[in-house]
Amino acid sequence: MLKTLVTAVRVVLSVVGVAVIVDCIALMTVGKVNFGTVVPLLIGVIFVTHGIFWHAIRHFVIQNRWLTRLWYALWIIFFIWFLSFGVFIFSLQQMKLSKQPTPEVTAIIVLGSGTVAGKPTPTLAKRLDTAAPLITSQKNALVITSGGVGFGQTRSEANIMATYLHETYNIAFEHILQEGKSTSTAENLANSQALLAAKDVSMTAPIAIVTSDFHTIRAAAIARRQGYQQPIMLASPTPLSIRYNAWFREYFAFVSGWLLGEY
Repeated sequence: MLKTLVTAVRVVLSVVGVAVIVDCIALMTVGKVNFGTVVPLLIGVIFVTHGIFWHAIRHFVIQNRWLTRLWYALWIIFFIWFLSFGVFIFSLQQMKLSKQPTPEVTAIIVLGSGTVAGKPTPTLAKRLDTAAPLITSQKNALVITSGGVGFGQTRSEANIMATYLHETYNIAFEHILQEGKSTSTAENLANSQALLAAKDVSMTAPIAIVTSDFHTIRAAAIARRQGYQQPIMLASPTPLSIRYNAWFREYFAFVSGWLLGEY
């Protein structure tokens, strides 16, 4: 029974580890080298190493009492982390379940999420698709697309987003302000403040922030830290093909933001 359980654990560790490694390497090749990709990559390597060399590792550590204690302590820390990850996912699910009708807003900020070959990624397209009905129904609201020039791109993400809204939903370019310098969520929101101020939009006004469902908790926390007093989060669905990987990366990005004092 114990042998079967150990074998099952090794298989799970190997499969999960390989999936995480492939995902992180794919993101790094397009310039997304950050806390949210490097740490999961290291965890993936540890998983695969333990899955393949479980018996050799265990044989090595039991030779030394302190190594044995350290090994078990690290596994305990891992399970505590796993529980915290579960709490984070539960919080995301609660955010998704508590959808409220969007009230009247003074401005609408759509946060960038990457482009490929001059087009929005599926995740970004979902954000724009979610923002479009609100932009159309609240024509007096100021609209800002936010995102800088990505890796290997020649146009800003903000410009690509504005083009998508214009071509797909016939929203006039003149109605969209483009914040084309930011490279992170914190910069998205900070740089958008200058555009809001130029149009006499106060930080006390209700401002809709459109982003992916997995990103709402962190984006709201950053917005409040920066002085947005009434941030109204509008969540777009994450494509199923990348949903679970996005949750995993967002957990580490959330921890990174906390460590960097973004909220």
